[in-house]
Amino acid sequence: MDNLSDTLKKLKITAVDRTDDSLEGCLDCLLQALTQNNMETSEKIQGSGILQVFASLLIPQSSCTAKVANVIAEIAKNEFMRIPCVDAGLISPLVQLLNSKDQEVLLQTGRALGNICYDSHSLQAQLINMGVIPTLVKLLGIHCQNAALTEMCLVAFGNLAELESSKEQFASTNIAEELVKLFKKQIEHDKREMVFEVLAPLAENDAIKLQLVESGLVECLLEIVQQKVDSDKEEDIAELKTASDLMVLLLLGDESMQKLFEGGKGNVFQRVLSWIPSNNHQLQLAGALAIANFARNDGNCIHMVDNGIVEKLMDLLDRHVEDGNVTVQHAALSALRNLAIPVVNKAKMLSAGVTEAVLKFLKSEMPPVQFKLLGTLRMLIDAQEAAEQLGKNVKLVERLVEWCEAKDHAGVMGESNRLLSALIRHSKSKDVIKTIVQSGGIKHLVTMATSEHVIMQNEALVALALIAALELGTAEKDLESAQLVQILHRLLADERSAPEIKYNSMVLICALMGSESLHKEVQDLAFLDVVSKLRSHENKSVAQQASLTEQRLAVES
Repeated sequence: MDNLSDTLKKLKITAVDRTDDSLEGCLDCLLQALTQNNMETSEKIQGSGILQVFASLLIPQSSCTAKVANVIAEIAKNEFMRIPCVDAGLISPLVQLLNSKDQEVLLQTGRALGNICYDSHSLQAQLINMGVIPTLVKLLGIHCQNAALTEMCLVAFGNLAELESSKEQFASTNIAEELVKLFKKQIEHDKREMVFEVLAPLAENDAIKLQLVESGLVECLLEIVQQKVDSDKEEDIAELKTASDLMVLLLLGDESMQKLFEGGKGNVFQRVLSWIPSNNHQLQLAGALAIANFARNDGNCIHMVDNGIVEKLMDLLDRHVEDGNVTVQHAALSALRNLAIPVVNKAKMLSAGVTEAVLKFLKSEMPPVQFKLLGTLRMLIDAQEAAEQLGKNVKLVERLVEWCEAKDHAGVMGESNRLLSALIRHSKSKDVIKTIVQSGGIKHLVTMATSEHVIMQNEALVALALIAALELGTAEKDLESAQLVQILHRLLADERSAPEIKYNSMVLICALMGSESLHKEVQDLAFLDVVSKLRSHENKSVAQQASLTEQRLAVES
């Protein structure tokens, strides 16, 4: 290691004299020492103060520049050397060297920057601000025949693409076109995987999604799926998954999705449809997720339902009822839920038997499946008949009441409450109310009236008002023990309550007067004071309802 100290001293002198031959000899010695013991050599380099000298050696016209960058790349493999490299001012001259035409200089410069900025979002952000993205994209296009340089660019893109701030810069380059061109040339699995690793984070950006679609990525992905679908090789199965997942990701952008839908006649849409009846779970999953993504506007949903997609999805669900694949169940239910949003689709889907198909999953213990099952049913029951039929289904109502207590799964809990309320609101049926009372659902509707979401509060109050109007005698005890009257008093007294909450709370108070015990609770809580204040409320409906409620309370007292 004494030789190393001599080399470092000599390097300082030759750096000043700029005698390239001597300089090259010193750098060769350093590289050799780094190969033998990188950490110890790096420590020596740090202690010698030579790093500051390196900044002055990173010049385009020197024949030693590639070796200087190589030394920096090697020492920056050590975490403890990265900040010293930054402090020595090496980043700026290295970034300048990315404009070099010398491929070896470019390669070593890229390695040096990559190692210095490894795992540091702040340094990577600094590179982005210095404009390295357009430079690297240009390099990829120019040097696509150079495997080492191409790989260096891909590694850099993969690291930079993780930063949100990079997406806008990437979108302003022709990265999509370059990556698709590169992807088409790759035969080896490993090389394609490297491109995939860059495509996935970039495809999270909607503008880049569209550029990738326009550059022909989808056709490449469909080809991979076709090639790999019957293979049982591990790497082929992995590539099939990556390709189909990426395909689904591209459909998350509104413009890219609509471009690929092509009015339901597009080749891509038709190919994706063919995945659903496949025997490959990964393709079934991707197919169902793709349909859920296509089903993001009414026009697409109506077209798909009219062309038989519901039957395909129900067949798929049927294959996964007993010990089925949870991700496939979740995806197929997501697709059905989205398809059920347009009003014209609801009756068609009900008559196709969707509720029966969905109810087969009532026994599922998987919260994601429960959540989508509830959402699908809630979308379907706008019609009175459907709501009545489901609301009298004791098994369903009992399961809903059970899920209303799923405190670990807020989504499932919220959807269960909303479905309970919807069954009452849409059916307006005494039998449905009786079923819900007998299953213990009232307390959950009362709790729902205190939700932090106004829409849920409102749905609960409207359902409770229907209960009070149609079956007050049956529900009386449950309403009392759930402390509904006290809750309504709080909602009316709270200045933060939305106008519609105040309005529906007063409607409900009037409806509760028919019960002797609840009427007594209303009197005991001095509702008149709270209600009379609301007569001057800025919302006309609230003010009018306050006058009516006040008259009713005065008469009843």
